[in-house]
Amino acid sequence: MKKIAALFAAAFVMTWLAAPLAAKKTETTNVPPDSIAAHQREFEAWRKDRVASLSKPDGWLSLAGLYWLNPGDNKFGSAESNPVRFPDKAPAQMGTFTLDYGKVHVSVLPDAKVTSDGAPVAQMDLISDQDGKPTILQMGSLSWYVIQRGDRFAIRIKDTDSPALQMFKGVPYYPYSEAWRFVATWEPYIPPKQVQVTNIVGQTFDQQCPGAYVFQKNGVTYRLEPTREENQLFLVFSDATTGRDTYGGGRFLYTSIPDMNTHKVVLDFNRAYNPPCAFTAWATCPLPMPQNKLAIRVEAGEKLNPNGVSAPGHSVN
Repeated sequence: MKKIAALFAAAFVMTWLAAPLAAKKTETTNVPPDSIAAHQREFEAWRKDRVASLSKPDGWLSLAGLYWLNPGDNKFGSAESNPVRFPDKAPAQMGTFTLDYGKVHVSVLPDAKVTSDGAPVAQMDLISDQDGKPTILQMGSLSWYVIQRGDRFAIRIKDTDSPALQMFKGVPYYPYSEAWRFVATWEPYIPPKQVQVTNIVGQTFDQQCPGAYVFQKNGVTYRLEPTREENQLFLVFSDATTGRDTYGGGRFLYTSIPDMNTHKVVLDFNRAYNPPCAFTAWATCPLPMPQNKLAIRVEAGEKLNPNGVSAPGHSVN
């Protein structure tokens, strides 16, 4: 999942639902057929890229473990006694991760044959995913690295031979519908406001919301609040399909930065997609903020993954 970048903000009162507001003329109507065909072609290309991304040997479907480190020494390997337990294909004892004052060091046993960038590893300090490109360690089809979430550190394990990756047959989608593609109005917050985002592990972080999408559906106007990630806006939302036809932890949607002259932005729910947590129990996805819980059914985008996870949950050691 991409890292959500922060902006300056001020506090704002949250509501429990993205409730109807005074009507505004923001719903897409009378779209020419050739434009609809072009939008659908763009969607199909996006969907093809999405499936290709999920099919990558180091993508989310390759996840094979996530173990939170305790301060001090954390032994790792496939033996059940290890705090960081690797898949059975790994040696029973491989070494030790040491967490000390926010830094992670690894000591590898000689027989484990662990490498990093092709070089054998015996001892080294590890860079987490929050400090730049993480240090990747590897043995056979397994690779692993340190992730940091708040003040907690974990070892994320991937396997290019993961059963989930080998069995992946794609993700079901609602049929493309122009009725779920909006040219929304962008209402900027000046200054941006501070919001609280909770992840699936139960951690809550302060993020910055630069404004709100305002769009109309069936004569009723709704608003949703994204955060900013680099040169895009990032939205986590739920709706009346959530936990029924779509993943119980909500869905993700990216949009471009709004045009600051027209204050318009395309909000295309056909590109709403499942978070990594819909495919694996070893991800740390953000959950929808209360104000991004829509009371309507958004019958567009990805449906529930039949071979994945249906509701929020998490496996930890």
